[in-house]
Amino acid sequence: MEPTHFISAKPLSLKELDHILHGHSKLALSESSRQQIIKCRDYLDQKLATSIHPIYGINTGFGSLYNKNIPKDQLETLQENLVKSHACGTGPEVPRDIVLLMLFLKVQSLAYGYSGVQVETVERLIDMFNERVLPRIYEMGSLGASGDLAPLAHLSLTLIGSGEAHYLGKIYSGEEILKLLGWEKIHFKAKEGLALLNGTQFMSAYGIWSLLHAHRLLKLSNLIGALSLDAFDGRLEPFDEAVHAIRPHPGQVAVAAAIRGHLRGSMLASQHKKHIQDPYSFRCMPQVHGASLDAIQFANQSFLTEINSVSDNPNIFAEADKIISAGNFHGQPLALPLDFLGIALAELGNISERRTYQLISGARDLPNYLVANPGINSGLMIPQYTAASLVSQNKQLSTPASVDSIVSSNGQEDHVSMGANGATKLYRIVNNVYSILAIELITAAQALQFRRPLKTSSELEDFVNTFRQVVPFIEVDRELHTDMVAAEKFLKKYALEFPV
Repeated sequence: MEPTHFISAKPLSLKELDHILHGHSKLALSESSRQQIIKCRDYLDQKLATSIHPIYGINTGFGSLYNKNIPKDQLETLQENLVKSHACGTGPEVPRDIVLLMLFLKVQSLAYGYSGVQVETVERLIDMFNERVLPRIYEMGSLGASGDLAPLAHLSLTLIGSGEAHYLGKIYSGEEILKLLGWEKIHFKAKEGLALLNGTQFMSAYGIWSLLHAHRLLKLSNLIGALSLDAFDGRLEPFDEAVHAIRPHPGQVAVAAAIRGHLRGSMLASQHKKHIQDPYSFRCMPQVHGASLDAIQFANQSFLTEINSVSDNPNIFAEADKIISAGNFHGQPLALPLDFLGIALAELGNISERRTYQLISGARDLPNYLVANPGINSGLMIPQYTAASLVSQNKQLSTPASVDSIVSSNGQEDHVSMGANGATKLYRIVNNVYSILAIELITAAQALQFRRPLKTSSELEDFVNTFRQVVPFIEVDRELHTDMVAAEKFLKKYALEFPV
């Protein structure tokens, strides 16, 4: 029986999110959240029935059309038109695991009871999550302010029998989905379309997905970096606790300790060294990986704050008898961490490629390109080219999106975050870093073989032995693309303790 996660006001952790997404949990509203949603909706209905004043987005137009009052008998049409007109996404489809996250995060935000939606609308979104009805959403279209309007419009179309969605391996129209599952079309009440479209769930979903992988990539970078250090016959002194105690950046201290742990008991690390110093890509791992870890922790805090928040507009405070039009949909608190996280992960790839280069360079008594007969065999010459290409692309992708802004909505929305572009760039960086680390792992495992009969630590020997089940030692040239794909899959599935 699948576990049930009850949506409530209890703060979510990254670990819980990982479990919800990968543990096949079903969602359900807690009774407290249900009552909050109903209370807010009842207040809004009463307000509309008794007030003659315009309330932005509820009985007015949107954006620069805020001064257009809408008659009561057209409020449902207003909200439905909003969703249809804003479904203007283009470009590649958003990956389905990101769409699943968007559904969950939209439900969580609406369930706090400050958005004025019907409980039926939230329950339908939960049904979509539980049945894995995943709307087709497109990467391009959001400015990261006024919420992720275009992507969230595509997310919402299925509610009214429009758009398209993936279900059981096929693509169906929204109308077909309703018939297949026996669902009634949702009839939007005042404010509902705006509540669905205003919000940061596109940026947040990409950010949470990337954070889950960022913690993983940091651990893998430390593990593979330690293996490379030993295969390169590197020195342990730069990782001494005393060095980092006098410059105690938290990430630097943690990475130095991790690498010391990975190399504990290594015969290679303890043997006499001819050289007195290693290149920066080896001896500065604590400083470089550690800075990335600190950036990951900053992003972690930002995104956990966001997903435990309300990000639509206007906000409805039933108990205080207030409806406030403000700016919680603005993506700037996410745009900066998205850019920072992209830079931090790109640097893990950058320094990894340098270690790969050092290992194939013929230094430290290792053969050129790590093959027994270089010349007739090219060995690991070209994977480094591939890593260099990926690193270069990551540098291009790391150009901040958050420093840009283009005026929209006739000047009403005159500063936007462009965080959505930062989010999709970050997704590509994450995948590139997996590929770069896969190449380093192939290289380091190959180099280790030339150090025999000496061994590295028992932890790293076990790591390499497990890896060798999918990527064997390279005796003579073969098609290395296959090895690189296998290594990347290995890293994505390799069991690691959850970081938080």
